[in-house]
Amino acid sequence: LQNIVSKHSSQFRGNAQHDALEFLLWLLDRMHEDLGAASPAQQSRGTTQVGRPLGGEAFGPSLGPVTPGCAERQSSLTCPHCLKQSNTFDPFLCISLPIPLRQTRALNVTLVLQCERWRFVRVGLAVPLLGTVADLRAMVAREGRIPPEQVILAEVSPRGFLRSLSDPEALRAAGEAAPVYAFQPPPARRAGTAPRSDWLRLRPAPRGLAASARAALRLAGGGNCPGLAGSRGSLIGGPRLLPCTARSSDCLHRAPGSRILLLLCNTAGTGPQLTRFGPPLVLREERSVSWEQLQQNILAQLRGVLRGDVRSQGTGTLFRIRLAGGSAPCTYLSPQDPRPLCHPAVDRALQLSGTGGPPHVRLTVEWDMSTKERLFGSIQEEVVQDAESVQWQQQVHGQQHSCTLDECFQLYTKEEQVRAPRA
Repeated sequence: LQNIVSKHSSQFRGNAQHDALEFLLWLLDRMHEDLGAASPAQQSRGTTQVGRPLGGEAFGPSLGPVTPGCAERQSSLTCPHCLKQSNTFDPFLCISLPIPLRQTRALNVTLVLQCERWRFVRVGLAVPLLGTVADLRAMVAREGRIPPEQVILAEVSPRGFLRSLSDPEALRAAGEAAPVYAFQPPPARRAGTAPRSDWLRLRPAPRGLAASARAALRLAGGGNCPGLAGSRGSLIGGPRLLPCTARSSDCLHRAPGSRILLLLCNTAGTGPQLTRFGPPLVLREERSVSWEQLQQNILAQLRGVLRGDVRSQGTGTLFRIRLAGGSAPCTYLSPQDPRPLCHPAVDRALQLSGTGGPPHVRLTVEWDMSTKERLFGSIQEEVVQDAESVQWQQQVHGQQHSCTLDECFQLYTKEEQVRAPRA
């Protein structure tokens, strides 16, 4: 075969390696020429024209008679305004079919649930590759049967908060820099009223999030969990409105009686030794709260991990509070400020909240190592229970993706919308 081919084409002479598709095209082309030259019917008709079906000599409506071994592709272009259609017929010997790729990827999301104690459940989701954060927020909300605008999504690394996720952002980068957390803020309530009793309801699913999340909660100790609530996404971006020495009296449009959502992360150490410890927290605080009361509320949220002999300790300044993210990493709330949450930087963070939920502010509570060891000991990060969906999604997306020839043809002939060129 090699000797015969070499006599008709010099490019295939010798022992060099050649492209298989190039050889196939050359072989079909030569067969096309030889069959056309050897057929008396073709010689009587003169110039060969390419038809639509494979084999035979039936006449196609566009290009005339059909040549054996060839086919024809029809492309249609329809104007969406006048509905005029233009058809194009292209002859071909072979086509290259695209292979459909997997359209989802596995993403683990840690649900931070407010029960009798904090509960952390890691679930596995199949998120679309070309989706947005709004799709992820809707998936979490659908599994928990709560409104999507009541879910706070944020990336939390071993060093603290990285960023909040806003709905318009592309989903392809979510979870790559740090694990994704879905926070459930405390329910909004007026002063003097009891907490709401709308507990989190997870829809039944044989291998999905709901059943596995319930099982993980039972393993963690159980407890009733209220529905998720949340935020609009990324904030604290851009420069500070005022320097770090600004006081709450400089804050414009403040509402002392309003309540805001605070995402808290506790860290200890400095520089490369900076590390997060304890669970990330969500608080709903009054804007007019004092530093002492804010410190007491934070310690109350950490009472489960505080040492028993220091639970009543609350005098003095135990830590510093820094606004996380943005281009101003040195923006700290002042203990001397009578209303630290009315700081203009907090106001700016609320104004720059992204879409997807109610505004929130990310705060980093910085402890020195000696105070941290004295109050918390050697506590590290929170303990997270894995739902069954985590392993299941990893197995599904870890398998080699397969497809049928029909799916390849469907992708090849898929309708596309072409935008009109700009004037």
